[in-house]
Amino acid sequence: MGTFKAVVIEKGDGGQRVALKDIDESELMDGDVTVRVTHSTLNYKDGLALTGKAPVVRRWPMIPGIDFTGVVETSSHPDWKAGDAVVLNGWGTGETHLGAYAEKSRVKGDWLVALPAALTPEQAMAIGTAGYTAMLALLALERHGLTPESGPALVTGAAGGVGSVAISLLAKAGWHVVASTGRADEEAEYLRGLGAAEIIDRAELSQPGKPLGKERWAATIDAVGSTTLANALAMTRYGGAVAACGLAGGMDLPTSVAPFILRGVALYGIESVMAPLPLRREAWARLARDLDPAALSAMTTTVPLAEVIERGPEILAGRTRGRVVVTIA
Repeated sequence: MGTFKAVVIEKGDGGQRVALKDIDESELMDGDVTVRVTHSTLNYKDGLALTGKAPVVRRWPMIPGIDFTGVVETSSHPDWKAGDAVVLNGWGTGETHLGAYAEKSRVKGDWLVALPAALTPEQAMAIGTAGYTAMLALLALERHGLTPESGPALVTGAAGGVGSVAISLLAKAGWHVVASTGRADEEAEYLRGLGAAEIIDRAELSQPGKPLGKERWAATIDAVGSTTLANALAMTRYGGAVAACGLAGGMDLPTSVAPFILRGVALYGIESVMAPLPLRREAWARLARDLDPAALSAMTTTVPLAEVIERGPEILAGRTRGRVVVTIA
């Protein structure tokens, strides 16, 4: 069997401990595909798991990491064979199932998607769950019937992982993108480089507002929640839509029915962990086709596995720009 390196979270009387350890392959969980993991990434949820700031982890000990790319080593699943390049997002990995911050992972073959031919493994994890979630949000807005001709698109938490990919995707599709960030001065050049046409300070959206405000945008991709989401809804144009996929600002939603019943605004919840395979395949195909590789490179930092532990607090504090790829092997 042999051993491999993994980041392990353990829980004791004094709280949780996180360390890089050697793990025996026999300790892997049940699954019909064993993958040699090559890359993972750092998502907001990973930061919560690594720091213990929220009850993301549901069993101990746990290997965190909610997504990976890798190469199939062994498989008894009919869709996969040794040598196949695969991507995994969610399905409870890093929460209830041993996750991605490890040189090996054993999972269900039904959880895997083929790595798109147009993407390298590192690019796929530069996209990661944050970028895949941004694409799910864009697909929801498109299904609503919105196009760049409908009006501007707002992206909240713009310098973060979801926000960075969302700006790039929207801009390339022709949208006028309004980027909301708490780091307007230091991130303006970065955000404009990704395609943002306007940059607003998050203070415009983070203070309690009116049930309805001036109609400013037709679409929103929101990774913040709370008052920011409430204000985004209040300023959405008639017939517009908001795709909500995050809670960096809180889980509450201090809004009213006014945007929904007076302007016909729709609020779409974006769920990435258990999304069905056809939707996942559509999202990854669109990412491979529509995401500008130069923009992806500009938003990406790469770190080794041993460094990911110290990066957890940084992403929660909003000090992480764009995407962080974790090189496993």
